[in-house]
Amino acid sequence: ERLYVADYIKTEGALENNPNNRSLLSGTERVLCFDTTTGKELWKHEYDCPYSISYAAGPRCTPTVHDDRVYALGSEGNFLCLDAKNGKLLWEKDFKKDYDASTPIWGFCGHPLIVDDLVICVVGGEGSVAVAFDRVSGTERWRALTASEQGYCPPTIIESAGIQQLLIWDADNLNSLEPATGRQLWSEPLKPMYGMSIMVPQLGELNGDQVLFASGIGKIGALYSLAKDSPGAQVVWRGGPKNAVYCANSTPFIEKNTIYGCDCQTGMLTAVDLESGDRLWETSVPTSDTDRPAKHGTAFLIRQPLPKDPSRVWLFSETGDLILARLTRDAYEERGRMHVLEPTNECFGRSVVWTHPAFANGCCFVRNDKELVCVSLSVKHDHN
Repeated sequence: ERLYVADYIKTEGALENNPNNRSLLSGTERVLCFDTTTGKELWKHEYDCPYSISYAAGPRCTPTVHDDRVYALGSEGNFLCLDAKNGKLLWEKDFKKDYDASTPIWGFCGHPLIVDDLVICVVGGEGSVAVAFDRVSGTERWRALTASEQGYCPPTIIESAGIQQLLIWDADNLNSLEPATGRQLWSEPLKPMYGMSIMVPQLGELNGDQVLFASGIGKIGALYSLAKDSPGAQVVWRGGPKNAVYCANSTPFIEKNTIYGCDCQTGMLTAVDLESGDRLWETSVPTSDTDRPAKHGTAFLIRQPLPKDPSRVWLFSETGDLILARLTRDAYEERGRMHVLEPTNECFGRSVVWTHPAFANGCCFVRNDKELVCVSLSVKHDHN
């Protein structure tokens, strides 16, 4: 079993964590492969990569692994296809050179998506916000959409109206495309501040109908009803100053008639009624663990329901804690927590670690800027 991560080694320049300014750095982007049992490094692929982004800690995208290949997208638009066994470069693209795409202020962020024989990326440039490549050869198969910015939301697939639909949320619109061709099926305006379309839109069910939720900074959000017979979307409700949950770093989830997510304005984990958008409760205990709101307070949510415990959720807090909790419409109920690693970066004057954990083989894998940690989640019974 293997684990793949991406990082950045700075060689020159001053790292300035300012949301409005780009840091100009020299350094090397890397993709590394580790043995999941021992933590031993098996291989690495690295390349020179000057940075001109804000919060220039390293690559934003999780590498995508499929059929013995690793697809990795760096912060400056270097898109690589590597041999998963040895890290050999099979093919590569440069989004800035190949598509005249501008690097977003916070870097390229949408991890690659495999759909059948395609690998689909959010790229940017005129007519190429979304681009599909042959996943074996790297040949472009189609390109689609133009927007003021490409945004930060990963491409995602849903099943609706009896077909697969590819969702691309750019800085201006939430779009549905035909995955095989890039043909637009529908588009709805949804424009968060600063081009920050980030969270993966979430499917749910309301009164027997399929619904889709998406939100972002600036109290911009909406719940859409998806058409049953042909592709289409209609607004059920839009977010306001005191309702909904406005997500950024952490993607929310929908469980039956409730949305659970971290609000980027308040920094609190929030429960929201799916039908009305009304807030049911909020807490900062699993995010910044403070008594007051912390801007962009973050916890990454991973559902792991059990037959006897359907509300079970893992959370990884920005303070470096792995938390086991139950989330219901009534309350946040913490069952336990473990401090796994230190927050090694800074945001809004506080130390944070904003990296999504990975779960496999009864373990949780988490990392900060300095280390990678494996935590066993198995229960060992003492029979003595």
